[in-house]
Amino acid sequence: MNSAEAWQDPDRLLRYRERVFLERARLRTALADADGHRRRVLADLLEFNSGTQYGKQHGFDRIRTLDDFRKAVPVQDYSTLGPWIERAAAGEPNVLTADQPAVYFTSSGTTGAHKKIPVTPRFMRTTFFPFYFAAWAPLLEHFPDVLDRPDAVLNLKHDPLSAPPTTGDGRPHVGASQVDFGSRFGEPLSAEPGTGAPWATLPVHVEPGAHLERMYLRLRLAVESDVRCVIGINPAMIAALPYQLDLWWPRIVQEVADGTLGGVPHRAPNPRRAAELERLAARRGTVRPGDVWPHLRALFCWTTGLASLYLPRLREEFGAGVTALPAPVAASEGPTGVALDRHGSAGSLVVTAAVHEFADADQDLGPDTATLDPRELEVGRDYHVVFSHVGGLYRYSVGDVVRVVDRVDGVPRVEYTGRSTRSNAAGERLRDGQVTRALAGALDRTGLELRNVACRVRTQDPSPAYEFAIAPRTPWSTEETTRFAALLDEGLRAESADYRAARSGPGPRLGDPTVLRLDPDAFLRDWQHTVGTGIRPTQVKDRLFRQDPEQWNRLTGRPAAEGKPA
Repeated sequence: MNSAEAWQDPDRLLRYRERVFLERARLRTALADADGHRRRVLADLLEFNSGTQYGKQHGFDRIRTLDDFRKAVPVQDYSTLGPWIERAAAGEPNVLTADQPAVYFTSSGTTGAHKKIPVTPRFMRTTFFPFYFAAWAPLLEHFPDVLDRPDAVLNLKHDPLSAPPTTGDGRPHVGASQVDFGSRFGEPLSAEPGTGAPWATLPVHVEPGAHLERMYLRLRLAVESDVRCVIGINPAMIAALPYQLDLWWPRIVQEVADGTLGGVPHRAPNPRRAAELERLAARRGTVRPGDVWPHLRALFCWTTGLASLYLPRLREEFGAGVTALPAPVAASEGPTGVALDRHGSAGSLVVTAAVHEFADADQDLGPDTATLDPRELEVGRDYHVVFSHVGGLYRYSVGDVVRVVDRVDGVPRVEYTGRSTRSNAAGERLRDGQVTRALAGALDRTGLELRNVACRVRTQDPSPAYEFAIAPRTPWSTEETTRFAALLDEGLRAESADYRAARSGPGPRLGDPTVLRLDPDAFLRDWQHTVGTGIRPTQVKDRLFRQDPEQWNRLTGRPAAEGKPA
């Protein structure tokens, strides 16, 4: 049975729904005994991996409590665990885990370097699948028609490979969206919504690195279907979709009329649908996803970080009343939180998946950093995430910062605020989350809107200063821009004591921030360019801090007529 047939099989759909809601119910129940699950997760990873080389070196067999574990294992990141992972990836057995990794997830992080994240069968069974299935529960509960047909969901992240790259031991080294969990881990129900659509596996050959052509071909096929939901995870992919529709529109319409796909005969010509599409574009002078798919009701992606600044208005391009459901607070390395209801941004801590520890985001993480338990976290504060799980990551700093929104059954509910990387030209030590909140405050107080934003530190006399490149949704006047820059500076001072100190006193170390207004599509063109270089779309994410001169110049280009720093 192929994927499309599987998503039409009533028995398979029933079992899939049951599994999704069962895993959510289990996670909800687990919240009432969060401390107990934490102890059991720790005991399981210690017992299962005590005989590994890492376990022996760190005395796993002698550890009884979390305090013992903290004393035996330092807080670490990928650079610390990397040598151990490389040994496993070269084929050496029993290094970090008792079971051999079946695949290595790739993760670009913030550096662009491709990490190798070991993924073992035990990790998938105990850590990954429970949160992975539960994550779809709000979508299926409130928008059940997304499973009515295989082509009701446009899954932008699904990206299977016929010949994936491998590590030294012959294991696939790919993105999570490129793994067939059914065949690799014996979970036939694990295929995501949208993976049975006609465009999920393209019927024409596309070179492995030709991601833009692959995205075009999927859109070309999808415009002939009644799409109800778009899955992107990475919100930059969803933001790019309206731009791509408009960019590729003439080619799409012509191919629909001709019945071709990438210039190759594919199906019967459809001049009636082509004429409908032409009328849609003529009505507005452009085309929007909500026009093409009038029954579209839900988006599934990260809703926080920079996306929180543009997603509310972006949703309107997908149709009136479209809901944006938050993807899990998770990384290739493992999960932190998953939304169990329709909360717009946050997810409950996945207490059955890992031993989660946290540290105040304003301090730098080091091997001996004192960490906090989930019950010690304060609502409205930002924290580094450190977790340990049976898949071989121990007291691992994933590099993400989360904010505690509230508590459910006493367990923190968290939202992703950005990476832990700091911008620090003059001691200001700014984080993504601080700048995003300052931007949101300035937008709110001015009534202005943007489509995206980035910043860099500009060297100038007598001191360096931040320059913000902004793509306004509608034109900003010089007066509005000047006021926005002043309010942004005020917000940054309120968010960060270090920034406030760098901006204060005689001879401040940091000058006044400036704003460079770009044209509305500047970030979309830059995203399109980056994907065109061969980087997978899932890995081309919104980035706030952009210090590389070449990348900055490509993004900003020649400023528009009004595009002078204010």
